[in-house]
Amino acid sequence: MAQISKTRLSAHHLRAFVNLAELNSFTQAAAASHLSQPAFSALIQTLEGELGVRLFDRNTRHVELTCEGQEFHAGACRILAEIELALGMVRDRMALRRGRIALAVLPSIAAGWLPQVLANFHAEFPEISLQVFDLLSEDCVEHVRLGKADMAIAAMSVSTPQLRAEPFQTDDFFLVAREGHPVLAVQKPQPRDLISYDFVHLSRNSSVRQYIDAATFPLKMRTVLELDQLASVMGMVKAGLGITIVPALTLFHFQHPELVTRPLQWHGLKRAIHLIRRRDRELSVPAQVFYQRLLGHRQHNISSASPVAHKRKTNA
Repeated sequence: MAQISKTRLSAHHLRAFVNLAELNSFTQAAAASHLSQPAFSALIQTLEGELGVRLFDRNTRHVELTCEGQEFHAGACRILAEIELALGMVRDRMALRRGRIALAVLPSIAAGWLPQVLANFHAEFPEISLQVFDLLSEDCVEHVRLGKADMAIAAMSVSTPQLRAEPFQTDDFFLVAREGHPVLAVQKPQPRDLISYDFVHLSRNSSVRQYIDAATFPLKMRTVLELDQLASVMGMVKAGLGITIVPALTLFHFQHPELVTRPLQWHGLKRAIHLIRRRDRELSVPAQVFYQRLLGHRQHNISSASPVAHKRKTNA
């Protein structure tokens, strides 16, 4: 066969060819292709001219494939099937019937308000696959950079040629102590009021620890324990091993009748949460829809909506 032009053959030609091969009639194939018979005949002639070979033997009564046409028929059907599959996948994505969304998010959010957002989205679009990575902030950002996650909610901002961040919400901090602890006698405790008491810290690589260390510098807290999990911090504080400071987003971990929380109004002690995504890539249609849902749940002052904080503050 002659070399095929890369610019003139299209799926339009292939569909016309398959229609004629299967119907064996120019009249019927032209109708199936939604073309006039002269236009259809010209399309078949163009196809044969581009291939440099006759694909059909024709007479006034009958049309049948040549040997070369039979060989071409199998390939044409395969190509059209792949095109239809690809188009179907795109249509399904556009209709949110197919796709995957991967989200990297802080553990406090993954265990807090996010599950209900995901449940609502899954109920509306059950065919969309959801994947959540609950990670510390730096790992959240890295997952987006590496393409493992479509977006992230993290306690840090980033601006690179690859990544961009937008403010999502702010997160106030609360003192947590066992009921009856002497620190609770101080109505508006400041950093100096805490340094004489045993303190249960989160690990140094957590954003919470970094905010607390910055807000209390140059004072040294009397650290008795450093832990990775908030549930562990809660257990230690409840047992009376020390006091702690945590963000409002994590207060659901500390809902216990033996614990009291107090808001802290310290300079610089307000955590900024950002929504992070790739700057150099478009989100898929499902991911873009979910991204807009997240923006709809943006909260600018999470502490004001915290029933735990208000309840315990009133009882204190």
